[in-house]
Amino acid sequence: MDSVNQLALTSNKTRLARTFTKVLHIRAVAGAATVDRSRKTKVSEKVKKDDDGRKLVSAENDEFRNRAALDAFIAKVFATISSVKAAYAQLQYAQSPYDAEGIQSADQIMVSELKSLSEFKQSFLKKHLDDDSPETTHLLAEIREQKNLLTMYEITGKKLDSQSKLKDSEIIFLKEKLDEANRENKSIEKRLNSSGPLSPHQKLRFPSLDYFVSSLRQTTKSVRSFVKLMIGEMESANWDLDAAASSIQPDVVYSDPTHKCYAFESFICRVMFDGFNHPSFSIVNDSESPTNDKRFFIDNFMELKSLKAKEYIKWKPKSMFTKFCWSKYLKLVHPVMESSLFGNSNQRNLVAAGKFPKTTFFSSFADVAKRVWLLHCLAFAVDRNETAAATFQVRKCSRFTEVFMESVNEPPPKASPEVAFTVVPGFKVGKTVIQCQVYLS
Repeated sequence: MDSVNQLALTSNKTRLARTFTKVLHIRAVAGAATVDRSRKTKVSEKVKKDDDGRKLVSAENDEFRNRAALDAFIAKVFATISSVKAAYAQLQYAQSPYDAEGIQSADQIMVSELKSLSEFKQSFLKKHLDDDSPETTHLLAEIREQKNLLTMYEITGKKLDSQSKLKDSEIIFLKEKLDEANRENKSIEKRLNSSGPLSPHQKLRFPSLDYFVSSLRQTTKSVRSFVKLMIGEMESANWDLDAAASSIQPDVVYSDPTHKCYAFESFICRVMFDGFNHPSFSIVNDSESPTNDKRFFIDNFMELKSLKAKEYIKWKPKSMFTKFCWSKYLKLVHPVMESSLFGNSNQRNLVAAGKFPKTTFFSSFADVAKRVWLLHCLAFAVDRNETAAATFQVRKCSRFTEVFMESVNEPPPKASPEVAFTVVPGFKVGKTVIQCQVYLS
């Protein structure tokens, strides 16, 4: 608000200064013309004292006065128009919140100024533009126009201030709703945790689809955080990110250089979700795994969801999740890649020995592994006569359809955009389809 007013005052001072300069210049020119004409008149009278010379000087004076009067007249017209604009802005501002007196005052000003414009029109048509002091009239009209312009700036500032207060109120309201939703979620989680272990005879059903979608979003968010960290490590190690992205997803033209991160994200998801449709995540043979009963997935989900991956691994070092975490890290991070990024293979050696490396990189990876495993538990927490949630991906060059796909980038301007690669797999839960995320070319 203050910056708007300051800018308006500075602009007004500048225009007012130009106006004074213009008027002084007109007066100076008028004075010089008068002196010059006086001298010419005297010389002319000495040389040739006849009526034609005197008529010529008089005609020049009349032309100058008419031009000055026309300039003053035009200045008054523009000043009046600016008054109409200022009054109309005031009329709009007074409507919300409703101000009856403000509306009536602005309306009266508009009517009065429009009448003045009508009178100016008649004066111009009848050529009644005489003015005893056109310079003063011109200056006063400029001052009036500047005042009207300042009024419009003030009204605009008030509108912006009002809109800012409205946005602040909306933010406060949304924060209250968010706090309320968080409290409700904590209450539900507390009741769920306090319900105790489930009886084998209890009828366990698949969690709500909304809960599965929410868990998928958390998983995707965790993957993207890990990708961001991995790209940062690559840049520190002077990797060629273009070449790395091309090795993952070849022959892809990115509309934005930053979109290369989606190639790395697709690689993480491809490795982490590989085997998702199998009860044991293909870590061991399904016949050898203890995952034939959905009770296993419910208990595993309840145990892991409130703990950090590191805490759970220390608690159950031989659990299915621990085996899943170790195997996925060894597949995801190649020995050459780890040596290039960190200068050694210490993390890989610790993982191979069944230990938890105390690094930010591995902690971020472990969070991804936890989110994927929890989603896997939810997918298999269904009745035996129901079908578990299964992943699906879209082939390259497939035609984009919003039924099965969601684009992570703006689709190119062509009739039927094609899929360059799948970033995050989609899911089929019974007869319901959760869209996969794709990059379009």
